[in-house]
Order: sequence, then structure tokens, then C-alpha cells
Amino acid sequence: MARSLKKGPYVHPKLLKKIGKLKVGDRTIIKTWARSSTITPEMVGFTFGVHNGKDFIQVRVIENMVGHKLGEFSPTRKFVRHGGKLQKEAEQQPATT
Repeated sequence: MARSLKKGPYVHPKLLKKIGKLKVGDRTIIKTWARSSTITPEMVGFTFGVHNGKDFIQVRVIENMVGHKLGEFSPTRKFVRHGGKLQKEAEQQPATT
């Protein structure tokens, strides 16, 4: 369910404070755990280190990302692959012949 238009988008206050101190195009990575913060037009051009539960994933904000959440660009799960032992054997066989 979307947030009320009356309230406006949620952006963590400390995140806005950190953005205000930096200049656009500055190479400093802004570390944050606030995955639920909405990306606003003021954030375009900055690089964020968004925590995924284990480490920080670098996310460079561009214009197309405005309106999305920071957490959408920092996946929390790592996909290995399907198939198990049989799939592994099938992949190695054509490579050797």
C-alpha cells in the first residue's frame, strides 16, 4: 500500500542532513541502513552505500530512480543457480569436448 500524498514521501532525516553537507558530484559514499527511504530529486548524482544485511552495496542515483526506494537497488539475497549435481555435470561436459 502506498504512502499518503498528504504526508509525502518518506526520507530518513539523517540521510537528508548528510546530502545537505555534500556537493553534487562529490565522490564520497554516503553509508545508510535506511533502505525504506524514497529517492528524491535532491539525491540525483550522489553515491549511496545501501546496507543489504551483510555489507554495503554502492548505488549511484540517476534520474530514472526518483520515486523508488533505496532498498530496491541493493538485493538482499544472492542467487547461485538451479540444478544441483546433474546440472553441474551437464555444464562441464560440453566444455571439455
